[in-house]
Amino acid sequence: MLGIRTRTRTAPLAVGVAAIVAALTMTACSSAGGGESDTSGGTSPAAGQDITTLRVGYFPNFTHAAALVGVQEGFFKDALAEQDITVTPTIFNAGPDAVTALFAGSLDIAYIGPNPTVNAYVESQGDAVRVIAGAASGGAALVVSSDITSPQDLSGKTLATPQLGNTQDVALRYWLKQNGLASSEEGGDVNIAPQSNSEGLTAFSTGQIDGAWVPEPFVTQYEAQGAKVLVDEATLWPKGEFVTTNVVVRTEFLQQHPEAVDAFLDAHVQALELIKKDPETAKQDVNTALQALTGSPLDTEILDQAWSKVTFTANPLPPTLVASAAHAVDVGLLEQSGIDSAGGNFDALYVLDPLNAALKRAGQKQVTP
Repeated sequence: MLGIRTRTRTAPLAVGVAAIVAALTMTACSSAGGGESDTSGGTSPAAGQDITTLRVGYFPNFTHAAALVGVQEGFFKDALAEQDITVTPTIFNAGPDAVTALFAGSLDIAYIGPNPTVNAYVESQGDAVRVIAGAASGGAALVVSSDITSPQDLSGKTLATPQLGNTQDVALRYWLKQNGLASSEEGGDVNIAPQSNSEGLTAFSTGQIDGAWVPEPFVTQYEAQGAKVLVDEATLWPKGEFVTTNVVVRTEFLQQHPEAVDAFLDAHVQALELIKKDPETAKQDVNTALQALTGSPLDTEILDQAWSKVTFTANPLPPTLVASAAHAVDVGLLEQSGIDSAGGNFDALYVLDPLNAALKRAGQKQVTP
């Protein structure tokens, strides 16, 4: 992950994953329970060839709870076993890394945020990926030191985001612009220092940064370190809803192996249902997975507080992704010409019929684009 740094900007960033992740390295860790092995690499099967493995990417993050629960409970394993397919979980630390793996054909399905999704779609001119489900909504905020009480107090301060060009990074830059502020590399005096969430939390506790725009559970963890919420991102969106995590699939994989995607979605819906109906078990699953993947489970009080701020939903909330893409264009992290070359809108990005079929099989309400 990126350490504390200041980006020197000499020209608008090029559209797409390559511009954002050129210096990043994809990482993989061991999986967390459910009897599913964890490997990385490999290439996509040839067209028409039967598959024996479904490669699913996700982060050891609270907002990827559906993936963590699905693996921990064995939902993915059981659903795909009916087709003699083994599920191979692969852990990533950032959405652009997962997109790189999707482009390389070494990953089939991934849980990622809206901005990496947009970048993947635009970079491939609308061809490479499709959104097949939502996973989480909400649960992000700008947390700051107690002496900061207004946007104007951010002048001369340093704020962290999880990664340059990621969902929270775009949210911060857009909010600054809306409040008449700008990052230092754009001629303003607010320093933005992209770094991993754990690094940012440490930097805040030692006074190296003054705040951060982060997802849960880091919002709550910052608060435990004495930070306060200056901006709850939910207040910036209609009905307080905005996509935090969605599920994407390689378009080629969806076309060639629709039955595998259907089985995956059955398990995904099952995981979300458990999260809704039995949150205590789901929380335990998430903490068990985090312990196995990172060595650091969440404090129970932190977990409970953060859990209440996130909505785990199969609805990918398409309008909020479109708005987030517009924000990225507005702050120079995405080029409108790239969106135009991908078709001018994101209608083709969403393929929700398989999700609605899975929801119907589960007796649940279907979603609409």
